[in-house]
Amino acid sequence: MTTIGDLNVYDDIFVGGRWQPANSSRFIEVVNPATEHVWARVPDADAADIDAAVNAAHGAFIGGGWSDIGATARATIIERFADELAARGEAMAAVITRENGTPLTETSAAASHSAGILRYFTGLAPTVDAEDTRPFPNAPGSFTTVRRQPVGVCALIAPWNFPLTLVMVKLAPALVAGCTVVIKPASETPLDLRVLVEAAVAAGIPDGVINIVTGSREAGALLVQHPLVAKVAFTGSTEAGQIIAAQCGTLLRPVTLELGGKSASIVLPDADLDYFASVLNRTCLRNTGQTCYNSTRILAPRSRYTEVVDLVAMTVAATKQGDPLDRATVYGPSASARQRDRVENYIAIGKAEGATVATGGGRPVGLDRGFYVQPTVFSNVASGMRIAQEEIFGPVLVVIPFDDDADAARIANDSRFGLGGSIFSTDDARALALADRIDTGSIGINFFGSNHAAPFGGWKDSGMGVEYGPEGLSAYLRLKSIHRKG
Repeated sequence: MTTIGDLNVYDDIFVGGRWQPANSSRFIEVVNPATEHVWARVPDADAADIDAAVNAAHGAFIGGGWSDIGATARATIIERFADELAARGEAMAAVITRENGTPLTETSAAASHSAGILRYFTGLAPTVDAEDTRPFPNAPGSFTTVRRQPVGVCALIAPWNFPLTLVMVKLAPALVAGCTVVIKPASETPLDLRVLVEAAVAAGIPDGVINIVTGSREAGALLVQHPLVAKVAFTGSTEAGQIIAAQCGTLLRPVTLELGGKSASIVLPDADLDYFASVLNRTCLRNTGQTCYNSTRILAPRSRYTEVVDLVAMTVAATKQGDPLDRATVYGPSASARQRDRVENYIAIGKAEGATVATGGGRPVGLDRGFYVQPTVFSNVASGMRIAQEEIFGPVLVVIPFDDDADAARIANDSRFGLGGSIFSTDDARALALADRIDTGSIGINFFGSNHAAPFGGWKDSGMGVEYGPEGLSAYLRLKSIHRKG
């Protein structure tokens, strides 16, 4: 790293167990969203850089060692990785907050949460090493041994909103499976993975198992299409995911896609509204609305519509927005100028469509620097409005009325997306029956959260495949049947 004034200039990529100078002479600027200050530059990797990283990963995969020692032995090393990562929680939080503006109240748990993901998947290591023996149904004495083997080099491409966690949900199962990886972080958040590398090296992850390149979407495309990549895992927009899916389809390359969302939070007539208010920010506006599964559509019964709108608007207006380094802050800035512009454009669209601004709708007073926009709640929203159909990925909520449970299910399903969702009710049986009618990969009753042990994935335009759970691990394994005659 070279320091020029208060600008940190990095000219390297992590390949084959060491930081080495990038071939590319192009750079990407890293901007602090809370101050608009350019504080770092990193390489915008070119084809030679991508090739070097993939070849290092391929060499580590075929060279013996990591893929051959068995999942149980790998798990011992990965447990050390988890410990080293957790020990760097404070450093990790500071970098992420500076990169994307996520408040410290959120980023402080990033390292420990990711360490927990590593530990969960190490617990599945025995299932990777296990062999199944299956007899031939019509050939007594003959049998087949089914073995699980790693798929090979994996391209892991992560977004900027949860830059560590959304790498880890891919990296942890890949490592346990015995794969080697090349990680490309989002261009907005390239530096937190330097802390991850410190932890991996300290834990003794072998050279070439983890490789990191920074760069633009063009670098990501080169990585996806590299001939030595055996699997792709991507989290990001639906539009980018469609392009990657087409590329992987042409290459017959396995791909996991976790994409956009426009989830619904259904507040049934018997819901405890005080409780709903207490979990509103976590369920509907986590990370200043920059969370894929946020329930940004709130469906309220007509009988309590005004009451729900007032409660939501009051809760949002009373929640602190400001400096993400202040631990009292819940809403930070948008992650970039481009993202703030997107949010403001959708607020203008909502007003033009005839929706009513219940709170917010502009820029916050006193926050003149940084990519801030007021958290905004719209009422008098119809399901067909663009603000109710399109993913905004910012602090904008819409409140839509419904007549009965069937109408709530119809409105919730009136979306191209199907990622998350929530139902609030004091009647568990009623809520569970309604949950079965919602076309979504995950839904919570009286809360929403991701369970490491359960599959997480989107339906419809929200993705392909799943992460987490044994199902997430299986995406990094190939099955081989060895037939034996009795």
